[in-house]
Amino acid sequence: MRPFAQFALAGCLLVAAGTAHADETKFLQSFKGDFAGKGTVQVTTDVPNVSVSCSFKSNATSTSLSLDGSCRGLVLVTRAISAKLNVAGAKYSGVYVGSRTGPAQLNGSRSGNAINLGIRWAQEVNGDRKARMTVEKRGENGIRLTVTDTDPKTGKNVVTSRIDLTRT
Repeated sequence: MRPFAQFALAGCLLVAAGTAHADETKFLQSFKGDFAGKGTVQVTTDVPNVSVSCSFKSNATSTSLSLDGSCRGLVLVTRAISAKLNVAGAKYSGVYVGSRTGPAQLNGSRSGNAINLGIRWAQEVNGDRKARMTVEKRGENGIRLTVTDTDPKTGKNVVTSRIDLTRT
């Protein structure tokens, strides 16, 4: 009877793993498409926000998500921005390009409709190399990209970037 119980448990674990992978695939696929929107960006916590207009093309497979686009602010300034994430089990990892410091490493996991990522900047920003990024699916046709960092003067978390995108 004991070998049967182990076999049954192994079968349940395989089914659960397959379901989790299927759920992640469906979630990732929901990001596919072209998106545009507006938001604000704050390069460091001691400068004012800049309003930006952005457009992105998003692609997804069963194990990856990529966002490629650009944001324009102050009429003449345009910056290419991209995030490329790979999924292994419940863990997300990848690279964010768009910071003035160079490519940043991303690591995290999904919670509900949001991918919560730790950022490791290529150089210090706001006194350290750490921040947080959230890629949140909002309804069928929306994405919110949010970056938070710690203000070195107050020690409080500050939203340094928030961009709301809608499928076009």
